Amino acid sequence: MKRALISVSDKRGVVELARTLVELGLEILSTGGTATALTAAGIPVTQVAAYTGAPEILDGRVKTLHPKVHGGILGRGTEAHRREMDAHAIPAIDLVVVNLYPFEATVARAGTTFDDAIENIDIGGPAMLRSAAKNHERVAVVVDPDDYGAIAEALRGGGISAAQRLRLARKAFAHTAGYDTAIAAYLSAVDDAAADARDAAPARRELPDTLGFQWRRLYELRYGENPHQRAAFYADARSPLATPASDRPTIATAEVLGGKQLSYNNILDLDAALGLVLEFDEPAAVVVKHNNPCGVAIDATCAAAYVRAREADATSAFGGIVAVNREVDAELARLLVETFLECVVAPGYSAEARETLAGKKNLRLVRASGAWKAPTDAVAWSIRTIAGGALVQTVDHGMVDLAAARVATKRAPDDGERRDLAFAWRVAKHVKSNAIVFARDGVSVAIGAGQMSRVDSVRICERKAGDKLRGAVVASDAFFPFRDGVDVLASAGAVAVVQPGGSVRDEEVIAAADEHRLAMLFTGMRHFRH
Repeated sequence: MKRALISVSDKRGVVELARTLVELGLEILSTGGTATALTAAGIPVTQVAAYTGAPEILDGRVKTLHPKVHGGILGRGTEAHRREMDAHAIPAIDLVVVNLYPFEATVARAGTTFDDAIENIDIGGPAMLRSAAKNHERVAVVVDPDDYGAIAEALRGGGISAAQRLRLARKAFAHTAGYDTAIAAYLSAVDDAAADARDAAPARRELPDTLGFQWRRLYELRYGENPHQRAAFYADARSPLATPASDRPTIATAEVLGGKQLSYNNILDLDAALGLVLEFDEPAAVVVKHNNPCGVAIDATCAAAYVRAREADATSAFGGIVAVNREVDAELARLLVETFLECVVAPGYSAEARETLAGKKNLRLVRASGAWKAPTDAVAWSIRTIAGGALVQTVDHGMVDLAAARVATKRAPDDGERRDLAFAWRVAKHVKSNAIVFARDGVSVAIGAGQMSRVDSVRICERKAGDKLRGAVVASDAFFPFRDGVDVLASAGAVAVVQPGGSVRDEEVIAAADEHRLAMLFTGMRHFRH
């Protein structure tokens, strides 16, 4: 290698890389701020404008769009190409180190004007990346500062291999594809008024006309939901939730500390358990089985909460997934090993807890970093694929404060009942419809999930808990279409109910609750989960 072109917005590690390149005898071509940074570090640089003989023009919009740049990158190592390059005085460029204007970071800032967004669309950078990636047979292209160390090591060891150049080219094309996807998403989210108010921050639709996603494979899974299905785990390459810098705990960024690789079903259940336990500020424990909670509890410690959650449905807890919202300590670890569990997800594990849990060879310990609290960001999407398409919606971050919920019945819930209704309501949000959750004293007593009628969900709770339901409160994820749902709740022993309301038969349902002396709250917000 004789010549490298370096032009980066993200300047992490670029000085160290350039210094290594100069030590190895490479000439450095550069532009703008990158050239300034390298020169300030004492690294000899040839400005691209001096190299091409063409000045930067149009406020820097045209810098590298020149035959001497792209000819130097795209020229192959064939005799014919070498002769043609020599005839036009185009030296070969062997290494292209480029990352792009920070378009996504720019449009993520509140108040970014339409003009600012447009000016942060990089043109020359993607063109160079695509040229270098196309010609990876001869040229190495680097978009990620995290690759600088490997590049320097390879060059010191004799050169960048063909396989390594191919891997770098793949990364470059993925990078430019994702960049274009972000631009298309932004432009399709702003309305036409932006064209006439370019110095203002345009209004944006939550669901743009065009959606594009780029998924980066984290690892292949042994199989999918069933052994005959192939599967892999992917992270959204453009989402901040899929990067270590995310301030929200997610399974996509979590670290598996022990046990065998997570399975397809483990990942789904871990995500469900994590989503529910984040609803609670107080110490909480959740046991999930087949994407539904089977036991949930809060208490003074996560150890105490876990015992209550496990015993709420001990049969279903066997082989389940556990989430707790505090570090797993020695006491909790001793309790966890009493039952066969698939996975545990927590903010962390004490050294003593790790030692205790190490005895369970097949138990996966998952540590999810970030702020363990319920997310509130409105613009986050949930995507479900169907044959030939996808359904996209904003994520359900809604949660009504039951202190403001409407009392629909003659009797209002007392303070204890209201606390239990608030607990049950948070759990019901994470249960498959039709969801019925019985709770008392900060623990789920029984959960009926995924049934075709709400009455059937209640019957399941009766079979699971029997007389334990007496004196409990109930949360229903959606309204009761008929009074029979309330009748069966009262027969099971419920004393108070929270539901969205909104049925054409609400008056009939309220009358039934009054007959049974039930207190009933209306939230006005439904939480279907299909």
